[in-house]
Amino acid sequence: MSEKILVTGAAGFIGSRVCEFLLDRGVEVLGIDNLNDYYDPKLKLGRLERINTHKNASGFAFEKLDISDRAALEACYKKFKPAKLIHLAAQAGVRHSLKKPEDYVTANITGFLNILEVCRHQSTEHLVYASTSSVYGLNNDMPFSVHRGANHPVSFYGATKRANELMAHSYSHLYRMPTTGLRFFTVYGPWGRPDMAMFLFVDAILKDQPIQIFNHGEMARDFTYVDDVAEGVVRVAFKIPGPNPQWDAAKPDPSTSSAPYRLFNIGNHEPVRLMRMVETLEKALGKTAKKEFLPMQPGDVAATYADLEEFYEVTNFRPQVSVEAGATAFVKWYRDFYKV
Repeated sequence: MSEKILVTGAAGFIGSRVCEFLLDRGVEVLGIDNLNDYYDPKLKLGRLERINTHKNASGFAFEKLDISDRAALEACYKKFKPAKLIHLAAQAGVRHSLKKPEDYVTANITGFLNILEVCRHQSTEHLVYASTSSVYGLNNDMPFSVHRGANHPVSFYGATKRANELMAHSYSHLYRMPTTGLRFFTVYGPWGRPDMAMFLFVDAILKDQPIQIFNHGEMARDFTYVDDVAEGVVRVAFKIPGPNPQWDAAKPDPSTSSAPYRLFNIGNHEPVRLMRMVETLEKALGKTAKKEFLPMQPGDVAATYADLEEFYEVTNFRPQVSVEAGATAFVKWYRDFYKV
């Protein structure tokens, strides 16, 4: 094994796939996750089982741990001694943040502070952490660029993720700790979360129930296949940022700094109409959806579209999976997993 990396949220949708991609590279991985019941834990256990069947599974270890428990996190870190930390544990979901905002403070604010403190005291080479396209909020200057402001989130979830970016910058500045934030754009694919649109749509269509289509269908998303995201995360982990020597405090670029700090988008760079995605699912399922058209829901935005130039320059990688190929793969996984 060439290196040790700790991955938080290892039983999660993105985290589990990142673990597998790291194992592909011969990295020794310690995954941690609290295995909470925000959604069916069977999915999380199934993802862990999949990792444990990997050809390099001997390089994977798992500990059930909540990042809000700093003492347990520190003990785990000191025992494993990772060179890098990929932080993907979080309380996700825009809709849930309208109902239980306190969950987001515990996981996304207190939990992230614990991650920063552990990385600071253990001299971590590189902290890579998940952010979200939700930070762009009211900004409709598309494609969304990391060089422009993201200071008007419209969901509390987005606000906590924007707070993470600011917290990370302060630690990068104060302690010269290299940090990279990744703004994910509508990640989907096999083993996805049950609260995500593609999962909800497939489940409803197979049960002959209507699917809810918000903003009367006038929505577009930069759907990004989970394997493309995992590849991007792993590539970024090995690109440790340094200070930007051209950074100008009089004209500050939000994506870089005089500190070792970077922000990147990870999207497909192709906004897809929601109705095109629905049509793709109908074709893959061989079944027409019953549709309920509704107004825009609170905390949502009409469209997302990622500018990927900086991400490509650093990683030499562009996401490649089309929504047609990705949706078809999701439907196949869903039918296999739920035997329908």
